[in-house]
Amino acid sequence: MPLPLLAYKPLSQNQRVNGFEVAGDEQPRIFSTDSLLSSVELDFLIAAAYRQIYNEQQMLENHRQVTLESQLRSGQITVRGFIRGLALSDSFRRLTFDCNNNYRFAEICIQRILGRNVYSDREKIAWSIVIATKGIQAFVDELLNSEEYLNNFGDSIVPYQRRRILPQRTKGEITFAHMPRYGADYRDRLPKQVYKGDWGAAKLDYVLWEWQKNPPAIVGKIGAGITYAGAGFIGLLILAVLLGL
Repeated sequence: MPLPLLAYKPLSQNQRVNGFEVAGDEQPRIFSTDSLLSSVELDFLIAAAYRQIYNEQQMLENHRQVTLESQLRSGQITVRGFIRGLALSDSFRRLTFDCNNNYRFAEICIQRILGRNVYSDREKIAWSIVIATKGIQAFVDELLNSEEYLNNFGDSIVPYQRRRILPQRTKGEITFAHMPRYGADYRDRLPKQVYKGDWGAAKLDYVLWEWQKNPPAIVGKIGAGITYAGAGFIGLLILAVLLGL
């Protein structure tokens, strides 16, 4: 039986407070199908959706979801349906879910789908339980069907990072699209994963890196032997020169 969503307090973060800033570069541009006039503007909307969900580090040609794009252009799905398809795509799963734990994955999805940071660790724990008990699809559906998402983006607006401006600061927060797609625990495991791969340049690089960090004892002995032999050879040359004089 699936567990109910763990209760957490919606703290008064920046995006929950009405702002009075003058419009500028720090304010996000809103892309919506309610005001599209041409196919070029629809291209910009699709690119904004990729940038928001896939992160700028993943915006590659082979990650495009051509079928979803065609359905959106023909009106078969809404922007919310397009966002759902991107979040459930194989590319997003491999590059975001497979290289993170459930806590980090929940945080990333809240940032990219709801357009804000998590309120607390309790919220991450609550949504990680949903991922573990109901699966990724149910988790994404609950975010997209939440009152928060519908009130801010509805069916026609591409999600964006809300209210980046902070009081008494000249610059806003860093955009979620520029944050790394995996956590420090996965990053620290990368060298070991390279080592487990096939023999080749990547594995050779790892072996050299390990030797530089922790050289085997035999290497030290060989190096010492070469050093002593070289010193002895140079000494003999100097002696021969002196005898020749």
